[in-house]
Formats: sequence, C-alpha cells, structure tokens
Amino acid sequence: MPKSSQSNLRLSNVRQYALITGNYWAFTLTDGALRMLVVLHFYSLGYDALQIALMFLFYELFGVITNLLGGYLGARIGLNRTMNIGLGLQLVALSMLLVSPHLLTVAWVMVAQAISGIAKDLNKMSAKGAIKVLIPESSAKESTLFRWVALLTGSKNALKGVGFFLGGALLTWVGFHVSIMIMLLALAIVWGCSLCLLTAPLGQAKTKPKLTHLWSKSRSINNLSMARLCLFAARDVWFVVALPVYLSQQLHWQHWQVGSYLALWIIGYGLVQAFTPKLTQRLYGTNVTVRHGLFWVMSLITVPLFIAIGLSFNVAFNLSPNLQLSNTLLLMIGLAVFGLVFAVNSAIHSYLIVSMANVDTVATDLGFYYMANASGRLLGTLLSGWVFLSFGFVWCLVCSSILLVASAFFMGLLSKEHPLE
Repeated sequence: MPKSSQSNLRLSNVRQYALITGNYWAFTLTDGALRMLVVLHFYSLGYDALQIALMFLFYELFGVITNLLGGYLGARIGLNRTMNIGLGLQLVALSMLLVSPHLLTVAWVMVAQAISGIAKDLNKMSAKGAIKVLIPESSAKESTLFRWVALLTGSKNALKGVGFFLGGALLTWVGFHVSIMIMLLALAIVWGCSLCLLTAPLGQAKTKPKLTHLWSKSRSINNLSMARLCLFAARDVWFVVALPVYLSQQLHWQHWQVGSYLALWIIGYGLVQAFTPKLTQRLYGTNVTVRHGLFWVMSLITVPLFIAIGLSFNVAFNLSPNLQLSNTLLLMIGLAVFGLVFAVNSAIHSYLIVSMANVDTVATDLGFYYMANASGRLLGTLLSGWVFLSFGFVWCLVCSSILLVASAFFMGLLSKEHPLE
C-alpha cells in the first residue's frame, strides 16, 4: 500500500477512535451520575440497602445478556451501530425516570435500569472492540494495544468518577428530576452527533456468525473471563451499595460528601489505569503477561481482609477515643490501596482479552468476556445488599477477599496455559 494511503488510513482510524472515545466518555458521565442519583435519592426516601440493590438487579442481569448477544449483533451489523443503539437506549432509560414521583416505584426503576444496563454494555463492548479493529495487526501484539486500551479504560473510569460527583452535586443543588432532564438533553446532543459522524462499519465479521458462536470455545478466554467475573464481584460486593450506605449510615456523611468521595476514588482509579502501561513498562519492560496479572490479583487479596480486621478491632476493643474518626481514616487508607492495586489488575485484564481476541471474531470474543464481567457485577451487587443487611459491612469485605482468591485460582489456570507469556 502506498505511504499516502497508509497515512490516510491511520488518520481515519484516529478520527474514528476519537469519536468512539468521545461517545464513551459522554455515556460514562451520565451512567455514573445516574447510579449515584438512584442510590442517594432512594436511600433518602427510606429504602434499605437490599431494596436499593434490587433496583440495580436488572441493570446487571441485562448487562449479562447484552454482552452475550451484543457481541453477536456487533459482528453482524458493526460496532458503530451497536454503539449508537446504546446511546439511544440510555436516552429511553433517562426519560423513564422523568415520570411523576409517585410512579417511581422499585419495579419502574428496575425496568429503567434494565434498559440502562443494556445501553451501557452495548456502548462498552463497542468501544473496546473497535480498538482491536482500528490498530493495525502489526502493532496489535506490542505495547501500542496496551496503551490504547488502558487510555480508553482509564479515562472512562475517571469520568465515571466525575459522574459520581456530578450525580451527588446535582441531587443536592437541583433535585432528582431536574438532574435527569439536564443529563437527557446533553446526551441527546451527543447521540445526534454520533449518528451523523460515526459511520465506518467497524468489527463486522467476514462471515456472519451463528448463534452457536456466542459461547467461547477458547479455554484461555474462558479462564480469563471467570477471573474477571470474580475480580469485579470482589469489588462490587462492598463498593456498590454497602459502602455508600455505610458512609451515610455509620459515618454520618452527607450526600454530597459520599458522592464527592466516591467520585475522587473512581477518578484516581481511572488515572491509575491510564498510567498502568508506564508502570508495567518500568517493572516488566514492554511484555505484560498472564503471570503479571496473577501477581497483582494475589497482591489484592489481603487488602479488604485487613480493612475488615481493622474495623472489627476498632469496634471490639474501642482502640481510639474517636471511633468514627478512626474508622474513617482506616477506610480511606484501605480504599486508596485497594483502588491502586485493583486498577492495575483491571487494566492488565482489559489488555489481555483484547490481545487474545481473534481480530475477525473480536465482537463475539469480547461479548463473552464482558458477559462474565457483567455477571460479576450482578453477583457483587446482590451480595452487597444482602450481606450488608444480614451481617454488616465487615462481612462484605470478607466476601471480597474470598472472591479474590477465586479470581487468583482462574488466573493460575490461565498461566499454566501460557507459561511463557
């Protein structure tokens, strides 16, 4: 291919990547804000942790289904179209929350969250699958792929943190319904631009996949998917519902304080993800392997366990004259360490799946993997509400460590399949 044609191709790919990233960022802002709005608004109305967790049940459940079928759909019609469908569905979900307050029942919010869950996973699968397609095959096995994936994932999570802050701030300043209206109008503008500008047919398989291709036939992808499921269940079992309710209920934080803190945590988590390639390059050079992923998940196992032990000792022996301040400091330090190590884990996982995926079946491979990711969030969300309500916050942390042991087990199986990688 002539140099001018290669240059035009690279420029076109960069433009498409920029459009996809912009869509992903805009969607992420509304998704993070919406989650914080729902948690804090319905907690202030008197709903308990389990009821709030149930509101996200369909969000996570339909995320599981969407990732499985979304990969199939993306392979048939293109990732650009599945991304635009996702943006449109998020507009529907936001519109549903503009009904009269007496109609905002748990069941109604569950349906709206189901649509939002479908939208979110179509958007994420499309964005990450497109990277594999846009990066030339010659560089797909090098550090370029890791940097692009880490940048997309890290920036998304940083903006999700901004969304958490936005949700808490908007709820405090203008209330629930006006907040939803603001997000609806902003996302509608983004969707209109995307329909006009994102036109390249990305990720369509050369041969149309059959429904039997939905399930991964790769043992490596299966083990990595199970490791991902356990990893994200370990995070969400204490972070999604239990933590914000604990901060409000036990530490007596205001809504804006909860939203601001979780926002800063997510932003920091996203920034660490984005800079993980530089960190791993200093530690391991340009070659990031499965063994490195195993090391980082094993490093994470003890963090929630130590937080749980510290909180239990504080309560049992009253080691500090100011128990609330002591628990707050312990939780803040533990969360910072957990976020740092978890972010590196997540970035390495995201790189490994994109690297392992076949370029012609990238949509279905990633769809299966992120189905496992959504399953982990579903499991973690349900456990977060049930364990917190039944046994307390400390046991949510213990469950997190147990799930991390399971994640390490599957990464160990994967490392045996790739002993030199």
